[in-house]
Amino acid sequence: MDILTYLVVFVLVLLVAGIKVITEYQRGVIFRLGRLVGERGPGLIFVIPVIETMVRVGLRTVTMNIPSQKIITKDNVSIDISAVAYYHVVDSKKSVIAIENVHDAVNQISQTTVRNVVGQFMLDQFLSQTVDINEKIKNVIDVHTEPWGIQVTAVEIKDVILPDNMQRAMAKEAEAERERRAKIVAAEGEFQASEKLGQAADIIANHPVALQLRTLQTMAEIATEKNSTIIFPAQFMTTVKEAIETLNRDEKND
Repeated sequence: MDILTYLVVFVLVLLVAGIKVITEYQRGVIFRLGRLVGERGPGLIFVIPVIETMVRVGLRTVTMNIPSQKIITKDNVSIDISAVAYYHVVDSKKSVIAIENVHDAVNQISQTTVRNVVGQFMLDQFLSQTVDINEKIKNVIDVHTEPWGIQVTAVEIKDVILPDNMQRAMAKEAEAERERRAKIVAAEGEFQASEKLGQAADIIANHPVALQLRTLQTMAEIATEKNSTIIFPAQFMTTVKEAIETLNRDEKND
């Protein structure tokens, strides 16, 4: 009777040990006597003790930092680049049987791919085409990880460190570009001002009185500066007289 009791307890313990709970974001890959029989879950499952073993596989997206590494661009500039990759398991069975440590493998292939892809571009191309380079890196990694049951959803270069001498050179280039644009704007302003002055000169040439009125306005502006002496050009009085006569003739004609 005691042996039967022990046997029943042993069987109950085995049955309880075979009950597993698989969460919604996991799958259980089942091996029976070393052979793959499939995946189970999510929810409550039963694994035959001793005969079957289970490997849990997470299906959630993994955020993986790609550590900073020195990369030489196509134009022989040494830069430090760090990136981040996002991937998830799409085939839990492949991720277990195709490779020993899938997460470490993705990390290693991501580092080498970033170095190889960035090395194909010149520095200016790399800085201006970051989006395209990110997409190219993602596609290359995805080709390598597809047999492992992994899908790479995105790769983003998050930090670029340039050498000090390159930063100074780029700063000088940017400053020179700003000065060039400033000079162009100033030249365009001078050109437009000269056009307006030419138009004003044509109008004044056809209306001599306008020149005198402009002279009087200029003298009024000078007077506001509290100058004690104002010098009148000799021809100014003759011009004023002519202007008065012109105004008188216009009044008589009216």
